[in-house]
Amino acid sequence: MGRLKTFSKRLLRLLRREFFGEQGTPPAVVEDVYGFVTEIPFGCSVTIDDVAENTINWIIPDFGIGSGGHLNVFRMISRLQALGFDSRIIIPELVWSKSAKDAEERINQHFMDLNAPVYVGRQGVPPACFSFATAWTTAYYLRDFQSTVHKCYFVQDFEPYFYAHSTEFVLSEATYRFGFRGFAAGDWLASKLSSGYEMEVETIRFSYDKDRYYPSSQPRSPSNKILFYSRPPTPRRGFELGYMALKQLLALKPDLQVLMAGWDISNYRLPKGMENLGIVPLKDLRELYQQCDAALVLSFTNLSLVPLELMACGCPVVSNRGANVEWVLNDKIAMLAEPTVDGIVNALLKVTEDVNDAREKAEAAMKFVQATDWDIETLKVADALKRMNRKGGSTAHREAMSDAQFEPRV
Repeated sequence: MGRLKTFSKRLLRLLRREFFGEQGTPPAVVEDVYGFVTEIPFGCSVTIDDVAENTINWIIPDFGIGSGGHLNVFRMISRLQALGFDSRIIIPELVWSKSAKDAEERINQHFMDLNAPVYVGRQGVPPACFSFATAWTTAYYLRDFQSTVHKCYFVQDFEPYFYAHSTEFVLSEATYRFGFRGFAAGDWLASKLSSGYEMEVETIRFSYDKDRYYPSSQPRSPSNKILFYSRPPTPRRGFELGYMALKQLLALKPDLQVLMAGWDISNYRLPKGMENLGIVPLKDLRELYQQCDAALVLSFTNLSLVPLELMACGCPVVSNRGANVEWVLNDKIAMLAEPTVDGIVNALLKVTEDVNDAREKAEAAMKFVQATDWDIETLKVADALKRMNRKGGSTAHREAMSDAQFEPRV
């Protein structure tokens, strides 16, 4: 999910005070930034007999609008709720939200309707059968939280790669050794966690929201529009490399229009042919994807879900090579490029000039993504949780669970 806003603000404040001698401020305190890693257990220990077996606490960082990582968590919560699981959301510290109630309203307004109460901080957090960390900073909270039977880790990316080899790298990497049961987004990430950290991992493969992303009913016709997934504050999405390649592409093909979507980049000086769309509302993404001749989506850690959503809409995808990408994408369903300016330019030229090849890839990609299903992946998670209860519960509980099924909610 990237750095927490509060973490960045505190770190900047520390640097100003400690290293640049900002006047009129008290000395910096390192604990203000990193104090959450100090182990301070809280809550009372519980067993499988003390809590309802379908209860889940989801520990998330506070969130801004447009966070894809949070959307993925909320999607899983919603789908597990439909299978009868009772979820609560825990935010260790407020940054963007004003209160727990405000956070609930922002989730329902900007992401999806969830019947999940929000709790803030360490006071009043209800016990649960399962508790999930969802980012490395929340893993420290879960390490300290005692009122849960099982501790799990919903891992969407290899977060140490978000940083230089630094304090943050080491602290985030350490969370993979906490002994939590892992639920990893995709094969590449699951392999890293199991082979590098001996984590027991359930692999969650990718899909997309089929009621939101689908091809146009009208035949596709060339638009000369190229979409670029642009997120400068997320270094792993390669904004600078993509920008340089697209600028060179525009010099070769000035009739193209590059649509920059994913973040407000109005503070960048864009050349003629590039248009800043900012953060596009979810409801408008399908129409945007349907109208583009191709889309450039770069990923230098785990692949995002954006390529699958684009492919579902019939838009040809250009991405970079690498094991972190090629566990999903291949040369039959996408145009893959070496992660260099020339490599990306050549890939974009081919996809825009060889219309037949681009169409064949797009059709193969659509068939590929249509065979994926979030329901299948959610059932895998639900089954893994049930197995954990059967494995870890008391003898009486295991016998009761042997034939039990959670009742789906209509």
